[in-house]
This record gives sequence, C-alpha cells and structure tokens, in this order.
Amino acid sequence: MADHIPTSGTNHEIASWIWHNLVPKNGQASTVQGELLRAIEKLRWEAQENGNINWDEGFIILIDFLENTLAQPGLFSPKDCEAIRQDLSRLRSFKPIVDEPDDFDEDGLPYVDDDLYDRLTDFVVAFSKANPKTIPHPSNPKLMR
Repeated sequence: MADHIPTSGTNHEIASWIWHNLVPKNGQASTVQGELLRAIEKLRWEAQENGNINWDEGFIILIDFLENTLAQPGLFSPKDCEAIRQDLSRLRSFKPIVDEPDDFDEDGLPYVDDDLYDRLTDFVVAFSKANPKTIPHPSNPKLMR
C-alpha cells in the first residue's frame, strides 16, 4: 500500500488513484482517505443501483464517518462544512418507496443524481491534498458494509 497520495492532476485523476490504490475490493480501507472514498461510493451504489432497499445501520455509520471526518472545524470553511452536512443530511433522510408507495415524494426518495456524490468526492480529494500522507484507518467492527 502506498503511504503518500500524489496530489497533482485533476480531482478525477486523484480520486481514481485513491480508488485504485487505497480502496480494497472487499472490506474497509486501511486509510482514512481510502475509507472516505469507499463510503461515498457505497452510498452512491446503494442509492443508484438498489434504491436504498438494503439500507441499514451500516450506511448510517458511513455517513457519520464522512461527516465527522470532512466537516470537522478548521479543515474546510464554515460554508463548505455546512454544504457537506447538507449533502449528507439529504443522503440520510429519505423515505423508502416500499414504506408508502402511494405517498410519492421525489424529494424524499434516495438521491440518485451524481452531482451530490461528486461534490463529496471533491471534498475527499481536497482532504487528501491537505493530508497527502496516508492516515491509518482502524477497522470499525460494527460496519459490515
């Protein structure tokens, strides 16, 4: 595993490097930077491919990890921290269609557009640029996602 993230290139190139070098095929990443990106992609996949039908405490753990890591004071501006919190709040608060199929409200559905996930990925890249040396991430025994 690499211990330093290359920070030159586009956000897409850096995120791709993190994905290919710090995110394992299965299980949690051993670095904070890899786990941040893995969390976003797990949330994106579940919403876009499954409509959040498998939603459980594991996804809440991922959202909490993203919020606690990216929206910590001093890392980003207060405005950026608020944007991160709002995006994560949108992912957290949805109403599964199976609960009330007759009460269709598009704003309450799982978020499936790429813009929100891409925006969060840009914050992961910014975090990685500010922290190019990989940060160890201890495995969370409660997280099965």
